[in-house]
Amino acid sequence: MTESANTPAAVSDKDRVIIFDTTLRDGEQCPGASMTMEEKLEVADLLDEMGVDVIEAGFPIASVGDFESVVEIARHAKRATIAGLARAIPADIARAGEAVRHAQRGRIHTFVSTSPIHLEFQMRKTQEEVLDIIKATVTQARNLVEDVEWSAMDATRTPIDYLARCVEMAITCGATTINLPDTVGYAMPEEYGAMFRAIIEKVPNADKAIFSVHCHNDLGVAVANSLAGIAAGARQIECTINGIGERAGNAALEEVVMALGVRRDILPYQTEINSRMLTRASKLVSAVTSFPVQYNKAIVGRNAFSHESGIHQDGMLKHAQTYEIMTPESVGVTKTSLVMGKHSGRAAFRDKLKSLGYELGENALNDAFTRFKSLADRKKVVYDEDIEALVDSGIATASEHIRLVSLSIIAGTRGPQRATMEIEVEGETRAQEAEGNGPVDAIFNAIQALVPHSAKLELYQVHAVTGGTDAQAEVSVRLEEDGKAVTARAADPDTLVASALAYISALNKLQVKRQSVNAQSVAS
Repeated sequence: MTESANTPAAVSDKDRVIIFDTTLRDGEQCPGASMTMEEKLEVADLLDEMGVDVIEAGFPIASVGDFESVVEIARHAKRATIAGLARAIPADIARAGEAVRHAQRGRIHTFVSTSPIHLEFQMRKTQEEVLDIIKATVTQARNLVEDVEWSAMDATRTPIDYLARCVEMAITCGATTINLPDTVGYAMPEEYGAMFRAIIEKVPNADKAIFSVHCHNDLGVAVANSLAGIAAGARQIECTINGIGERAGNAALEEVVMALGVRRDILPYQTEINSRMLTRASKLVSAVTSFPVQYNKAIVGRNAFSHESGIHQDGMLKHAQTYEIMTPESVGVTKTSLVMGKHSGRAAFRDKLKSLGYELGENALNDAFTRFKSLADRKKVVYDEDIEALVDSGIATASEHIRLVSLSIIAGTRGPQRATMEIEVEGETRAQEAEGNGPVDAIFNAIQALVPHSAKLELYQVHAVTGGTDAQAEVSVRLEEDGKAVTARAADPDTLVASALAYISALNKLQVKRQSVNAQSVAS
């Protein structure tokens, strides 16, 4: 059984797989997953500490905020290479070069479409024109940095002979990494692996570059395709925490790392990732994006190491390996019999958080402990899931322009339903009473009156964190304003309080987005 996916001391280059994390770029492009500068830095620091080799920090030309995020991450990174994405456009490449020059190791990642459908309908270029673009832009990038990655967008729908010409041109002009992405999640593992074998055989200077996989999950085979590419000669995997990303997402970092770690018998390749930090990274990304991790998600899902079937439980009691192919500890989950309640102290709470994969600073710990004690006074049994929901909602709402002070509700069959609310906006206390078609509508109407806005409610969702009538309710709210969507979550034993907190958290996130847009307007 594999205890960890850490790399042993001696690993040859031919067996070493580079982990390229694009959570902060491709992952953030997932609708509703935008992060603040502070959240991006927190995620980047954890990725760096975890052993990620390359962190794609953003798309510098996209906005002032994206550029500044890449700059700050580049300045903070201790060991990882920091990459900035750039289209095959001179201005993009110059901007990316400016952003990553602050890194100890900087990379420009530039890309251009190569498939017939993209060339005809999106690029409106001929094959020869695209080859000229590759020559000019890869040369420009190599003049700015030594580490250049070139990607053939929609490689899996590109004729092999033309793809080989493009790859040869990119390497000749200085590309040190060649990425052949399955941009639309179309390929199957056998054909994805065959593409890499064909390109490596056809391209005369293929030995001068590292080949990379970047797979989307539209058909649910992103991880399988990534592993097939590695078996065929690629030595870099581009992936994201929790598999977030465009459409159905990207290959999940935690899944490819543990697949390589557990199945070394048929995948004799290794990474530098400290797999014991995977659960912690998953929880952080879930909290800052407000994207919940599905319960049955491989490696980091809540049920990944849970057993309910009597047959499974019997086997586990006799020997863990009967139904577990890896230990919970190997991915950062520690089982413990510590029971948490209102008499638990700070040390026990800190230990419980650590066992659940959280490492909080002193201020965040104090805030979480205060909310835990309040919850324990109201709830007979505090489950691990309660603590996770409590901490995650605290992380997700760390930037508070608007804060709930008090809430009281009149509800029932006689109506009308009424909410009386007091909030604090930038230190100013405001109060409002509002009616609605039900208590939740009354709460949201009160918030609308207190903080006027044009955002539309796209999603309101409630689920119980645990069983029992005293279970915490976890509420998800998604708001859309001017084409920008944000999602926020909050948990509380009172469903109506959780609803108010989630809505206010979403408004806080929109405020951050507005400030970013205003900053861009001023800069331009």
